[in-house]
Amino acid sequence: MCSELNIKNNIEGGMTVKITKKQIEQVANLARLNLTEDEEEQMMKDMVAIINFANQINELEVQNINPTDHVIPITNVFRKDEVRPSNNREELLNNAPNSQYGCFSVPKVVE
Repeated sequence: MCSELNIKNNIEGGMTVKITKKQIEQVANLARLNLTEDEEEQMMKDMVAIINFANQINELEVQNINPTDHVIPITNVFRKDEVRPSNNREELLNNAPNSQYGCFSVPKVVE
């Protein structure tokens, strides 16, 4: 098994970032993971891939892009909160098998 993997960090002027076996073991310990040697090797490769992806994102020019809170333009589809007449309570309770104190009355279901 490889004890460390090197990646080029182009954002930091070509500085080499190292992912070591010890770092993998620390992350696994924090996550309460018991990893085999093969899983540690795979995790090391995955972490390098994640850092490379983050570096690709860091290379994007975003100075002239307006911040957004959603990637597609959406608008509020809810209606305005306005007071409107509702159903008549007495008419609704007349349809219920039982009512008490102006409310529906149902059998007890929890002991």
